[in-house]
Amino acid sequence: MYPWSPSTIHDIETIESIQRRFTKRIHGLHSFSYKSRLPRLNLQSLEHRRLLTDLVWCYKLVFGLVIVNIKDFFEYSTVTQTRGHTYKLFKKSNSRSIRTTFFCERVINIMG
Repeated sequence: MYPWSPSTIHDIETIESIQRRFTKRIHGLHSFSYKSRLPRLNLQSLEHRRLLTDLVWCYKLVFGLVIVNIKDFFEYSTVTQTRGHTYKLFKKSNSRSIRTTFFCERVINIMG
């Protein structure tokens, strides 16, 4: 699991610009926009890859596919009246804004 994921717009754009610049230098792709270069190279944006990686790791943690104590990351909701499954994750309230960039917070925010 990667320990860091950029949280500010500036950091995200700076990292994405590296891939944008690199793909533009590939022979024959200079005239295409970044969004049209990505499928031609069978790539995804770096932001999309980070999102996908977060969700895959969440799945692996919840279903015990990795040897990690899930309680270190998530708590299950105690609400029993939800439809569907028993894997609803509980979001703790935070008094510090720094925690909003943590893996467990990012994933719960994505899954809503």
